[in-house]
Amino acid sequence: MLRSIGKMFNSLKFKYFSIFVVSIGAILLFASMYGEVKQETYELSAFQVSPTTLRSLKTVEDAEKTEQERQRIGMEVTPVYQFSDEVAKNRQAITNQLFDFLIEVKEAENLEVDHEDKPIVSQKDRLKEIREKLRKLEEEEPSLRLTDDALNSLLKQDISTLRSMQKAISGIIGSELEKPIRTTDLATVRYEVERKIRLSDAIPPGELQTMITLARSLVIETEKVNEELTEKRREQEKSAVEPTRILQGQVIVREGQFIDQEIFRQLELTGLVTNQSSTKPLIGLALFVIFVSTLIYLHFFTWNGKNNVKKKSLLIIYTIYFFLVLLMKLIGMIDKEFDVQIAFLFPTALAPMLVKLLTNERLALMVTVITAATAGIMLQEGFAAIMQMEIALYILLSGLMSLYFLGKDGRRSSILRTSLGVSLSNMAFIGFYLMMTQSTYNLSEWLFYFAAALASGILSGALTIGLMPFFESAFGLLSDMRLIELSNPNHPLLKKVLTETPGTYHHSVMVANLADAACESVGAHGLLARVGSYYHDIGKTVRPGFFIENQHGGQNPHDSLPPEKSRDIIISHAVDGAKILEEHKMPQEIVDIARQHHGTSFLKYFYVKAKELDESVSEDDYRYPGPKPQTKEIAIISIVDSVEAAVRSMKEPTPQKIAALVKAIINDKLNDGQFDECDLSVKELKKVETVICETLNGIFHSRIEYPE
Repeated sequence: MLRSIGKMFNSLKFKYFSIFVVSIGAILLFASMYGEVKQETYELSAFQVSPTTLRSLKTVEDAEKTEQERQRIGMEVTPVYQFSDEVAKNRQAITNQLFDFLIEVKEAENLEVDHEDKPIVSQKDRLKEIREKLRKLEEEEPSLRLTDDALNSLLKQDISTLRSMQKAISGIIGSELEKPIRTTDLATVRYEVERKIRLSDAIPPGELQTMITLARSLVIETEKVNEELTEKRREQEKSAVEPTRILQGQVIVREGQFIDQEIFRQLELTGLVTNQSSTKPLIGLALFVIFVSTLIYLHFFTWNGKNNVKKKSLLIIYTIYFFLVLLMKLIGMIDKEFDVQIAFLFPTALAPMLVKLLTNERLALMVTVITAATAGIMLQEGFAAIMQMEIALYILLSGLMSLYFLGKDGRRSSILRTSLGVSLSNMAFIGFYLMMTQSTYNLSEWLFYFAAALASGILSGALTIGLMPFFESAFGLLSDMRLIELSNPNHPLLKKVLTETPGTYHHSVMVANLADAACESVGAHGLLARVGSYYHDIGKTVRPGFFIENQHGGQNPHDSLPPEKSRDIIISHAVDGAKILEEHKMPQEIVDIARQHHGTSFLKYFYVKAKELDESVSEDDYRYPGPKPQTKEIAIISIVDSVEAAVRSMKEPTPQKIAALVKAIINDKLNDGQFDECDLSVKELKKVETVICETLNGIFHSRIEYPE
C-alpha cells in the first residue's frame, strides 16, 4: 500500500499536487484557528443579574450616545446675531412718513381757511382722509395704529410744532436704533426712548403719551439671529464631536451587577449577547488563511526545482507549520491560568532552523514570517485588536536571527550555538518589551520573562536536533546533519572500505577533497559531494585485488583474465556499490553517486586488449551501464575520480602536466556526452577545471631533497 501511495505521489503533476496540499492545509488551518478568533457570547437578557464580569472584546462606536451628545452640543451653540443698520433708517422713515401725512393734512386745512370760497371740510372727513393715508402704513406696521382721539389731538397742533415733534421723535429713534439691540434688550431701550421723550422740549405735554406709545412701537431688534449661519455653526460643532466609543477591554457589567436596558444595549452593541455574534472575525480569518495559502503556493510556483524535491518540501513545511500551530494552541490553553505571558516560552527558532536544514533558506524565511503572523493571532492575551504584536515581532526577529546564526553548517554544535544566540536575541527583545511598556513589573516577573527568553532559544535547538531524524526518515531526506554523520570514519561501511581496500579509501578521500572544492566553486552541494565520494567506490570491496590501488606492487590478476571478464569485474563495482548502499539503507543521493559516477564511460584499455583478439568487438560492449550523471555533484565526482587516478599515475607531476591532463579528461568526457543529462554548463566546467588544478598543485607540490 505504501508503495502504491509512493508511486501515485511521484506520478502526480506538481501543479495539481500543490493545489491539493495547499487546499487541505487551508481548511485545516482555518479549523485550527477558528476557536481563537470566534467571539465568545453569553445568553443574557435585560433585567437579570450578570453571572460574570464582561468586557468589550472590541472597540465600537455607540451611535446612540454619540447622537445624544451631538444634540446636546447643538443646543448649546450660541446663536449667530447679525446687525442691520437699515433698521434705524427704516424706523425713521416710518416716523417721518407719519408726520408728513399729518403735516400734509394740516397744510390742506390752512389752505381752505385762506380761500373763503372753498367749502370747509368737516373734522370727520378730515379724520377719514388721514386714515386713508395711514392705511397702507398701518398694514405694514400694525403697532402704529393711533386712536381717533390721538389723531385729532395731533391735528390740533400747528405745523411748526408737528415738525419739531417729527424731528425730535426721529432723532431719538435713530440714535437708539444705531446700537445693537437684541430681543432681550427691547425693554431697556424702550424705557430709554420714553425717558428721552419726556425730557424733550419739542413735544407738548398733551402729546407725550401719544409720542411715547408711537416711539415704543417703533423700537425693534437691530440684531437678529441669522438662522442659516447659526445652523451652519451648529452643524460644525456637532461634526466636531468625537464619537462615543466603547473601548476594547472596557468593563460593561461586573459580576453580580443588575443588567438594565442601557447595559443590555451596550452588550448587544459589542456582540456579547448570543444573538449578536459577528461573522466579521471569521471572514477576516478566512482572508488570512487565503493570504497564507496563496503565499505558499506562489513560492513553490516560482521555484525552479525538481518536482519531487518541491513535493517533499511542501509536505515538510506544512508538517512543521501545523506542529507549531498545535503547540500554539497548547500554549494558548494554559496561558489563561497564569498571570504572566507564557507565550514567550514558544520556541521561536524551531521553524526557521528545521526548514532551513531540511529544505532551503528562502523557504525558511517565508515560514518564519507566516509562523510569526499566525502566533500573533493565536497567542493573544487580553484584548489585542488584531494580533499580539509583541509576540509576532518576538518570533519574527528571533527567527531571522537564527537564520544568520546557523549559516550553512548543519552540525549539532552549530545548532546548539545558534540556540544560544537566539536566547540572547530573545532576552534583548524582552528587555526592549519590558522597558517600552507602560506597565510596572516586579522582580519575579522580570526574572520569569528573561528565563522564558532563554528557554525559548534552548528549546528551539533541542527540538530541532530531536525532530530532525524523524523528518529525515519520514521524507527520505539527506540533511547536512545526516551527511556529517555519514562522514564519520567510524561508520561501518567506511571502516569496511578502509580495512578491505585501503588504497581505495585513500583514493576516495582525495576525490572527496577535490569534489568538495570544485562543487563549492559552482554553487553545488560540496558536503554531499564529499560524503558521496567517500562511498562512491565501495563496490570495490567485493573484489579488492582487481583494482590497481589495492594491489601494492603485486601481480595484476587482469593479466591472466580475458578482456571481457576483466570488463565485467571493473564495471560491476558501480552496480555492486549501489547494491551494498541500498542494503544498508543509505540515502538515495549516495546510492546514485555510486551508480552514476562513471556514467556510460568507455573502458578503453580492455577494449583495445579485446580488439587485438577479436576485431568485431563493439565499443558499446565496453561501456559502463550508466545512467549518465544526473546532477552537478555526480558529474564533478566523475571528473575528479578520473583526474585523481590519472595524476597519481604520473611520475613527475608538474603544474603544466596537471593542467593539460585535467583539461584533456574534461574535454574527453564532454565530447563523450557524459554531461548531457545534468545542468553543468561549459562556464562552470572551466571553474571546476581551475579549482581542480589549484588543489592538485597544492597536493603535488615540489619538495626539497634532504641529505642522507
